[in-house]
Amino acid sequence: MFGAWIAPASAQGDAKRGEYLAKAGGCVVCHIEDRKDAVPYAGGRALKTPFGTFYGPNITPHPQAGIGRWTETDFIRAMRLGVRPDGAHYYPASPYPSYTKISDADLRDLWAYLRALPPSGRANQAHDLHLPFRWRFIIRMWKWLFFRPGPVAADPRVPPTVNRGAYLVQALGHCSECHTPRNFLGGPRRDRFLAGGKAPDGKRVPNLTPARLKKWNDAELKEFLLTGLTPDSDAAAETMDVVIRHTTSQLTPADLAALVAYLRSLAPLPD
Repeated sequence: MFGAWIAPASAQGDAKRGEYLAKAGGCVVCHIEDRKDAVPYAGGRALKTPFGTFYGPNITPHPQAGIGRWTETDFIRAMRLGVRPDGAHYYPASPYPSYTKISDADLRDLWAYLRALPPSGRANQAHDLHLPFRWRFIIRMWKWLFFRPGPVAADPRVPPTVNRGAYLVQALGHCSECHTPRNFLGGPRRDRFLAGGKAPDGKRVPNLTPARLKKWNDAELKEFLLTGLTPDSDAAAETMDVVIRHTTSQLTPADLAALVAYLRSLAPLPD
């Protein structure tokens, strides 16, 4: 199933470029404990949801605690198809429904970067889920209903800057994982793409379409994504603050401009 979406390795990845892609993808946000002096990419951050609590795994190249025994093909299958090396399905708390859109070249560079990290022996923490969600076999049905694998194609009708922004938002940045509301099964409501809603902890998630962002000009929006400061001197809090520090503030000026251009191009949806 979905095997056609796994391309064979054709070139050695670029670890330096992979480091930037990891920042653009916000990888460290979920793969680090929420405590001072935690080891990046060693896992442990808790994600509380209506289905239970998920814990980010160790993705350093440690042979037992991390992904040191994985092959590049294992990594690409996990990112593109949401499948573990042993064939079991990952819960969609992992953002593979977005990461599936990442290009083959970028996946190879990400893999090269992760392989270059210092290995950490921090053991993974088991998810604490309610019944029946701890039964992993039900994920197959969730995927059949909601998962669409494969890289994102450029839209020939829009400028290259907007296409780059679409790739950053839809694939690497996986913004819709939080900013698109979900139904009772945890499936994304595609008719409300990036229109905001409630986070798993019940707090409000902002609308990213022009219906809301029209209140800010481009300079104000870029300032928020770089510093977390709003035009009225408020500041991003909690999860978004972490995303800004580790992800959007690390983007190149060109990628930041592309991200803003793409958000401006969306159809406006009401809060």
